[in-house]
Amino acid sequence: MKGVQMNIVVAVKVVPDDQDIQVTAEGGLDMSKAHQAISAYDMNAIEAAAQLAASAGDSTVSVVTVGAKAIDDSKLKKNILARGADHLYRVADDAAADLDAHATAACLAAQIASIGDCDVVICGDGSADNYAQQVDVQLAAKLGVPSVNGVVKLEANGSAITAERKLEDVVEVVEVPMPCVIAVSPDVALPRIPGMKDILQAGKKPMDVSAAGDIAAAAVETVEVKAPEAAERKLDVKDASEDGAIEAFAAAIKAAL
Repeated sequence: MKGVQMNIVVAVKVVPDDQDIQVTAEGGLDMSKAHQAISAYDMNAIEAAAQLAASAGDSTVSVVTVGAKAIDDSKLKKNILARGADHLYRVADDAAADLDAHATAACLAAQIASIGDCDVVICGDGSADNYAQQVDVQLAAKLGVPSVNGVVKLEANGSAITAERKLEDVVEVVEVPMPCVIAVSPDVALPRIPGMKDILQAGKKPMDVSAAGDIAAAAVETVEVKAPEAAERKLDVKDASEDGAIEAFAAAIKAAL
């Protein structure tokens, strides 16, 4: 809806790039050499925010994130701001590493409050590491605003957001008053591929970094994180030219499903 000036905030999580994570002999996860990357689900959230801002008119998109000191990375910052965001706010502090959903929501709520009034906060529907699907609802509770999840389409409608939700057996359209928190599914928007011009402009956009301050107590205790055991392969190789080999191969696939 053109002519609706909005302040849009996107809450994102920075996670270790799963391609760089090594599995130890004991089954643990070694992330010491992993680069920092935007959670895949949050890439869709940033794009949804950029598209909403463009459709609404003279609007701004601010990105907030919290994590260890390692997230204060120049390449990562440009990658975020080259995707349609106008401003990046980070709590980059080792005291904020490995926060659970409760503590993360509390820290994000404090960040958003320090920015000022916002109309809508957009989140991915989960994070690429834990996928707890808890931060959005807990963030809404901290901010004292309504929340909607499972959103595949959204648009500004006066002082409200019209959101289309894709549930298991039905598509639902709801209207939620602003300010609000919206958790979007990956289907909401295809993340853009930043061009060289976008990356160069990203380096000129404002980026704020701060220490963690008071960290809320964790509500969940992580005892151990291990990779799933690899399934043994049968390695039954057949020659397609043999009689009945294709039928046997199809039967084996059917039995495995």
